[in-house]
Amino acid sequence: MKLLRLKITDPAGFRSLPCGFEHHFRTEWSVQDELAQPEGFAPFVCAGPNGSGKSNLLEALAAIFFQIEILRGRRSFLPEELQNADQEFSPVAFELDYLIQLPADYVQPGSPDWAKVCLRKKTGERFAFYWEEGWTDFNTDIYRDPSVNPLALLTPQYVLGYSSGENEILSLPFFKLRFVQFDEYWNALTQQLPYPGHPETRMAYLDNGFSQAILLCNLLFQDEATLQPFREDVGIEALREFRIIIRRSVLLAPEQLAAFASEDQNQRQSLDDIVKSNPALRAETDDAGSTRYRLNLMHLLEGDEKSSLVVSALKRCASLHYLDEATDTLVLDYWVNDDTRQAFRENFDGSPLALFQAFQVLLTLNLYSVSDALKADLYQSTSHYVSETVPTLASDERIMRFEFVRFSKQGVEQSMMLKELSDGEHQLLHSLGLCLLFRDTNSLFLLDEPETHFNPDWRANFITRLRQCLPDAGGVGQEMLITTHSPFLISDSKPDKVLVFAKDKTSGAVSISRPDYNTLGASINKITMNTFGKRETIGGHAQIELEKFRARFEQGSEDKEALITAIHQQLGDSVEKVLLINTILGSDQSGTGEAQD
Repeated sequence: MKLLRLKITDPAGFRSLPCGFEHHFRTEWSVQDELAQPEGFAPFVCAGPNGSGKSNLLEALAAIFFQIEILRGRRSFLPEELQNADQEFSPVAFELDYLIQLPADYVQPGSPDWAKVCLRKKTGERFAFYWEEGWTDFNTDIYRDPSVNPLALLTPQYVLGYSSGENEILSLPFFKLRFVQFDEYWNALTQQLPYPGHPETRMAYLDNGFSQAILLCNLLFQDEATLQPFREDVGIEALREFRIIIRRSVLLAPEQLAAFASEDQNQRQSLDDIVKSNPALRAETDDAGSTRYRLNLMHLLEGDEKSSLVVSALKRCASLHYLDEATDTLVLDYWVNDDTRQAFRENFDGSPLALFQAFQVLLTLNLYSVSDALKADLYQSTSHYVSETVPTLASDERIMRFEFVRFSKQGVEQSMMLKELSDGEHQLLHSLGLCLLFRDTNSLFLLDEPETHFNPDWRANFITRLRQCLPDAGGVGQEMLITTHSPFLISDSKPDKVLVFAKDKTSGAVSISRPDYNTLGASINKITMNTFGKRETIGGHAQIELEKFRARFEQGSEDKEALITAIHQQLGDSVEKVLLINTILGSDQSGTGEAQD
């Protein structure tokens, strides 16, 4: 994917992007150069002061593809709150142009590998979708024949979000689709419908809840060369063991059984009839003699020993597994060796992404406790505090969780737990790991300050690491936008890949420009001064101390050599210190010259 142009035409604007905001990611000439002479993967680096609107650009793209994803889904299945998402969700009007790489089996001889896609949305109207074959209105009829669905062909294979901070506006559309994913499985359970065993939605927000899954999938599948960044930076050598705990069933209140009743309004079913009609349900008697109803949440995910379903496959890969019948909990233990890795390859199509999507399905079931009322509110929410309204389950109440993830690490005698890593190590493994998982897909990555906990060396090497994880594979075309305050990322990027954000103090409107100097290989000092408007290369307190020395010099009553000695004793080396000392020394030369005249 190659972004070309975004214009916000919503009369209300979008966040700090005003109505009329327009940005061209690439010129017609730069696109031709990229296609004619590919230079490999290079992200757009979005830089600027705090609050300058960097994240708003990522949020706008996430919000637009959220609306497209809702349209791509089964409209009859979606909750009522999302049925008209394309008309009511912000931004209600926009224009988005991009190039998308077509699948090899679709490209005809002599035809271009890339298609230009133009999305147009006007206030109160549906999308208009344009590509080489003309304009198409999005409507439900397009889903009757999936083979001609342009949405599947001409949109990114995945849109992936990640934020190291608390950017809930970026996560909000992804979060809504996570609940849609849960509802889809729940609907299949209640109506006894088939389920594909992987998420239907193409948007995924890979927050910290997926960190263990991301690391496990990469360590189980990737080869030594691919995992080299993990080895060099974090020192991880090998995965040793881990445990997966799956709570197979949950109790239902009698009133919840109504969702499992027949859709035939003329047929009223008793609770016993409902239980008998759905194999995922069962009735049991507690110690007090009361009837309780239990739902097997794994009903569509497990089968017999030869089944390819998710839980069955995980059992075949386990070194040991057992069922605690008292709590209906499945425990799977893995002692990792070459045979374990081979078992995962055989049971998950040789793909770390296939295993990750299986984990996605199971982890999403942890949303089972969220009420319908809360979900309805969330689907319509524009709140910055959504995560605070969703209950956090105790570990023993979760449907799926990982335990005892241990690996060997260079310089450490005993195997380590994943939770023992530092914040920076977690962040590096997470951000690089998600790139590795989706490296063979045509995807859009939206990464909000992914390097905040990195040390300077990791920041300096981050673009290099990303290029290692996302090599130019030819058959796929990833696009990535990264927000950052790090000059190191800018120094590793060409000017046409650096977007400098500024916000008007009066109107609050955001503007984007490109650097007027060559950023690739530019010094950190130059970037700090020119892009971030920070002319000092030292900290604020040190600057105050230096200015005190300057004031003492300007008073003229102090011995200059003694003053310079005091400066050397109290302040470390810096450009500012050198300039002050040169000023002091220059004053002596100036005074000597005047005396000679």
